[in-house]
Amino acid sequence: MSTIEPVEVMAEPWDQRTSVSPRALTQRIAAPIVPSGSIAGRSLIAVIAIMTFLAAITAGAVTMVVSSASEWQSAVGREVTIQVRPVSGRDIEADVRAATALARSAPGIANVQAYTKAESEKLVEPWLGSGLALGDLPIPRMIVVKLAPGATPDFNALRSTLAAQLPSASLDDHRGWIDRMRAMAETAVVVGIAILALVIVVTVLSVTFATRGAMATNRPIIEVLHYVGATHAFVAGQFQRHFLILGFKGGAIGGGAALALFGALGAANAWVSDTAAGQEAAALFGSLSVGVAGYLAIVALIVLMALVTALTSRRTVNQTLKAID
Repeated sequence: MSTIEPVEVMAEPWDQRTSVSPRALTQRIAAPIVPSGSIAGRSLIAVIAIMTFLAAITAGAVTMVVSSASEWQSAVGREVTIQVRPVSGRDIEADVRAATALARSAPGIANVQAYTKAESEKLVEPWLGSGLALGDLPIPRMIVVKLAPGATPDFNALRSTLAAQLPSASLDDHRGWIDRMRAMAETAVVVGIAILALVIVVTVLSVTFATRGAMATNRPIIEVLHYVGATHAFVAGQFQRHFLILGFKGGAIGGGAALALFGALGAANAWVSDTAAGQEAAALFGSLSVGVAGYLAIVALIVLMALVTALTSRRTVNQTLKAID
């Protein structure tokens, strides 16, 4: 009678304490410390999206203001005006011709155009209305003096010459308007920086509270990792990666909404640019397009919000872990 040798069957090893195979344990270890789909995470994404949208709107508005102010300064700075007022006992037509000749003889002048009486009357129609008899009103005559490219005429000398030979003429180099526009642009930049700083402060506070809440929720896991030898840098890196993704998602949502809004404004501006209302709006407010610089600024804001979120989370985790030790 033959004997049957026993056969040793090797089964998959199990953890007797947990009744979980090593493969399942590996999958559990690979899971993130902070759940990606938590309610707190979605709330933080919403907060970051709102903050990014507000910051992007501010950045776009500042870009448009600065661009429009630069265009206005460039347009106004390329020309000056001479105003010839009607004075009793003087021939205003002769004074206009004399002022035109003096302006043309000055160095750095490219072109001089004297407005006729009818053209001067049309300049006041927006304030006085049309259809009025303006012949009896003492309306000044305007002379537009365009400067040569790159030239810096001596306005003081021209102003002194006009005052000596034509007491009824005065030169306006629009320096006051240029200073006001420059001050307006600088104020807009300062306000934009202040709003961006407030947005970053609010984002930092929100991320700090969210990180502390996530650490409190996952405190047992963090303590186990700490006891088995996980370093502070490892734990902080896990939170940093998690909040970096949240910050990028929120920034992309808010920044994308701002990009879509400015894109729609630019398309609407191009659509109505040929109409009278569009031309008047362009004359008053400039172009409604933020340009390439504005779009790049919004993209930079998206990246900035993600970095602020990640770095704030890492700093909060490190401080909390040091307090635990």
